[in-house]
Amino acid sequence: MAEPEANLDPAAIAKLRWRCRRGMRELDVMLSHWLNHRFEQSTSEQQASFIALLECEDDQLWDWLTGRTEPEQPQLVAFVRILRKDDLADD
Repeated sequence: MAEPEANLDPAAIAKLRWRCRRGMRELDVMLSHWLNHRFEQSTSEQQASFIALLECEDDQLWDWLTGRTEPEQPQLVAFVRILRKDDLADD
C-alpha cells in the first residue's frame, strides 16, 4: 500500500478546492468533501486519481459517481468506487 503524499502547500490545496467547484452542486459537495476530509490521508495513487478526476467533464463525472457508467481507466474505476462508498458512508 502506498503511503500518503506529503502535505501539499496551502496554495496547492486552494487550487484543488477551486477545481472542485463544478457546474453541478452535487459534484461540488462530493468532491469538496473528499478534498477536505480524505485527501491528505489518502495514498499518492488516490490523490493522483482525484486530481485526474478534476480534469473530467461534469456530465461524465456525474455518470461515474452515480454508477451509471464507469471510467475506462482502471485506476479511475477504483477511485470512483472509493468516492461512491465514502459518500454513502457519510449519509
